[in-house]
Amino acid sequence: MSLRVLLIDDHTLFRVGLEGLLAHRNIDVIASIGGGREGLQCAKDLQPDVVLLDMRMPDIDGIGVLRKLRDTGFQNPVVMLTTSTEERDLVESLRNGAQGYLLKDMEPDELVLALRDIVGGKTVVAPDLAPVLAKVVQGDGSLPDETSPFDDLTPRESEILSLLAEGQSNKVIARNLGISDGTVKLHVKAILRKLGVHSRVEAAVIAVEQGLRSHRDGTP
Repeated sequence: MSLRVLLIDDHTLFRVGLEGLLAHRNIDVIASIGGGREGLQCAKDLQPDVVLLDMRMPDIDGIGVLRKLRDTGFQNPVVMLTTSTEERDLVESLRNGAQGYLLKDMEPDELVLALRDIVGGKTVVAPDLAPVLAKVVQGDGSLPDETSPFDDLTPRESEILSLLAEGQSNKVIARNLGISDGTVKLHVKAILRKLGVHSRVEAAVIAVEQGLRSHRDGTP
């Protein structure tokens, strides 16, 4: 079955070239849009399987479009397709609900495989950015925030979130805490809802950032 893709990018030549490459690989670009505002309306009207979104655009940048899509209830995957390898762009994208962060210089076949994985429920980050993501998850990077996002979590949810931040699977968490997989899944769903995020990766990034701030503030 062909994937229905909405492409939002302000570079016309890139859009035209990518549309042709994807068409040869059974990916249907149902609309190719040059601006964020028009792209938002198209996403609402067309409900594509996935949105491919540029980071730098003149009217609304990619993060702004991503936030507005999530605020309006758009649930399908949004993938940042960009030239930016900046840590802040990567983290902000994941925190705001992107299911993928890919680079424009990747091979077309790799892009298609990544899109299919993302539509299948995975979060995919460009292999070249794995060291950047690892740096954040291991605690070497942070973003400023005004308040703790954990105020509404129960002690058990906080405990499970800390284990998610270590990269543990539901099965491992269940075994470590002596509870069932199903109970862990329910807690994870509650954590994502309370933090206002859409994936375990987003939740883990927030957990690492909060831990960093506590450490820097002198909290044991």
